[in-house]
Amino acid sequence: MGLQVLRQRVPTLSLQTAALPPKVADPFYSSAAWIALRDRVRREARGRCQVQGCTQRGAIVDHIVELKDGGAPLERSNTMLMCTSHHAAKTAVERAKRTAWRPGGL
Repeated sequence: MGLQVLRQRVPTLSLQTAALPPKVADPFYSSAAWIALRDRVRREARGRCQVQGCTQRGAIVDHIVELKDGGAPLERSNTMLMCTSHHAAKTAVERAKRTAWRPGGL
């Protein structure tokens, strides 16, 4: 005689969340001025991540001070080439700072 399994009486809870809308690229990043700056940064960095001590291939030209935080969009001094790991880490830190709860709502 085999082991019998009882039917589940309580339905399982769905933990699915709503799908995020597709990311839409800012038209700024298709502009001739940005593409020229992006290419310059990649060339000057010789294709390597510019985070001190990193030797990975650079993949993303990033604004040091993000545009959302008032960074200059086309200033060479506000851009650097980063590997995907360093870019993801920097983005997470900046996003956390921007969305952190502050006493008094400030």
